[in-house]
Amino acid sequence: MSDEVKRGLDGVVVFESQLSYIDGDAGELEYLGYAIEDFAQEASFEEVLSLLWNGAWPTREEHEEFAARLAAQRDLEPPVYDLIEELAARDENPMAMLRTVTSSLSAYDPDIDAEPDDREANIAKGCRITAKLPTVLAAFTRLRDGKDPVEPREDLGHAENFLYMLNDEVPDDVAADAFDTALVLHADHGLNASTFASMVTTSTLSDLHSGVTSAIGTLAGSLHGGANQNVMRMLKEIDESDADPGEWIEQAVEEGRRIPGFGHRVYSVRDPRAGILASYSERLGEQSGDRKWYDYSVAVEEHMSEVTRFSPNVDFYSASMYYQMGIPMDIYTPIFALSRVGGWIAHMLEQYEDNRLIRPRARYIGDRGREFVPLDER
Repeated sequence: MSDEVKRGLDGVVVFESQLSYIDGDAGELEYLGYAIEDFAQEASFEEVLSLLWNGAWPTREEHEEFAARLAAQRDLEPPVYDLIEELAARDENPMAMLRTVTSSLSAYDPDIDAEPDDREANIAKGCRITAKLPTVLAAFTRLRDGKDPVEPREDLGHAENFLYMLNDEVPDDVAADAFDTALVLHADHGLNASTFASMVTTSTLSDLHSGVTSAIGTLAGSLHGGANQNVMRMLKEIDESDADPGEWIEQAVEEGRRIPGFGHRVYSVRDPRAGILASYSERLGEQSGDRKWYDYSVAVEEHMSEVTRFSPNVDFYSASMYYQMGIPMDIYTPIFALSRVGGWIAHMLEQYEDNRLIRPRARYIGDRGREFVPLDER
């Protein structure tokens, strides 16, 4: 057995999966063999969940049944609302709130006593978790702003309903389509850190709620989630400076500042998801009559492509897109979780089907053979 250390498990292949294929050099992303560009703006998030969890696109009848099943699970138990209200009153970090409340949902799940690898029970749990997380996040966001939560509606799609619960009004078609596409594009992305965390938890034969809770805690780290809110802070800083965006970026690079939204652990070229979200950022700007956030983003990308080797990732254009929808910056990462939960669950379902406890080794580099000294002799 090799003792070679691969820090960060870089380049180490530890699983086989049928879920998503990534070619970082070619800038390609596929879900179950389907190129993201071919369906991201055509298939709903509910359809993509069906694809990831069941291995095939649903028929219209299957889609309607699944979407209705998901919509019927959006309500929260009164004690969960009480917990959200308490966390909002304490001004809890939104990701910490989401982690805590997700864990609490297991107390009200009718399948909580099912065997950990019971696929039917896990899909039922997955539906409940996925359906409830938007309700949790929207309620928390409103409560901390001194507003009452908005009850979910079963007649609205998953993306549309979240925006409705967040803003207390049904979004227009452009915003609803943009948000739905963002959910689709964030749903899965291979063995990222949060997905790996969920699978480590699953491999112990722990339950699905524990796996999702582990994943949320991992996504909360600044090296995984959170880049898009840093992008928006940068765009606002550019706007407030009244400087030319290209000149601003040039100076920032010269000062050694890290430019958020550029570079990726996997992609060496432009993230294929970035262009799709860029088109929605532009459409939202045109609809509002103010394209500045999109125009700033384009200027930054153009300058970065000239002076560095980095290309934009999925976070770069999602920042201006979310901002133009009126979404608070500090819930951008929780929104990531609302989407990626679909991929987490899909990977955990795969793990349960062919489980082996994940137990890597560490190379010991400390002292050996040291003599113990009793307490009174130290």
